[in-house]
Amino acid sequence: MDTILPYVTLGSAVLMIIAILLQQRGASLGAGFGSSGELFTTRRGFDKNLFDVTVVFAVIFVLSILASMILPGLQK
Repeated sequence: MDTILPYVTLGSAVLMIIAILLQQRGASLGAGFGSSGELFTTRRGFDKNLFDVTVVFAVIFVLSILASMILPGLQK
């Protein structure tokens, strides 16, 4: 178990970074000219799936870190 947790943590971190960088910022052309580009839109299609995958990677990342902190304490 100790040998796989660092790889799971590293892999989920890298995949989460990639998923975050693939997401769109939502800035429109009007935001470049001073208007607030804040427009609330719902996620649909690929954008929604990418958001869900990012959340899953974040949960896996946090759980793997917690497991690596708790499991060595149980072996003492």
